[in-house]
Amino acid sequence: MISAPSVLVLACGALVRELGEITRRNQLDNVTVECLPAILHNRPDHIPDMVRARLDAAQGHYDRILVGYADCGTGGRLADVCREAGVEMLDGAHCYQFYAGHQTFEDLHGDDPTAFYLTDYLTRHFDRLVLDGLGITEHPELRHQYFGNYTKVIYLSQGQDADLLARAKVAAQQLDLTFEHHPTGYGDLEPAVVHVAATTRSAS
Repeated sequence: MISAPSVLVLACGALVRELGEITRRNQLDNVTVECLPAILHNRPDHIPDMVRARLDAAQGHYDRILVGYADCGTGGRLADVCREAGVEMLDGAHCYQFYAGHQTFEDLHGDDPTAFYLTDYLTRHFDRLVLDGLGITEHPELRHQYFGNYTKVIYLSQGQDADLLARAKVAAQQLDLTFEHHPTGYGDLEPAVVHVAATTRSAS
């Protein structure tokens, strides 16, 4: 008899909605999603140690673990943690790459390396994470310091939400940048989760 493996997806908090939808629509009842704080986006040097601590606590409780991060600015340190723990992680440099798909992102970045990217999560929390997080709300002059070398905003949307699309356009206006929209869906994230949750364990 074959039964599904028990799976933990330990992910960035910026993926919580998307992971919830992926597990729901694929009926992945064997998958537990646990997210670390999304604010770690602003302190990527903290990600490897926090992931390591949670992986240590999770060992022996799951058949498989997928770390729902790409490199995300850790300079290869997160990959080292996952390799030491014997667990899988998402492939790529960041969420923009696995949402868009590697080749599509390379094409976008190659066409214009001066683009600033938004996802649904970053659009939803743009004011808090970008304007407030970078101090631009209180010191508007910092906008040019941070974004003076950018030329456009590229919104990689996971869902079809007219309100988020409108908010992404406003975000581009607030940064004084041009705007492009590329619907991506869940990109490489969904097949990675479905793969790790595949039925492979023989039940006793």
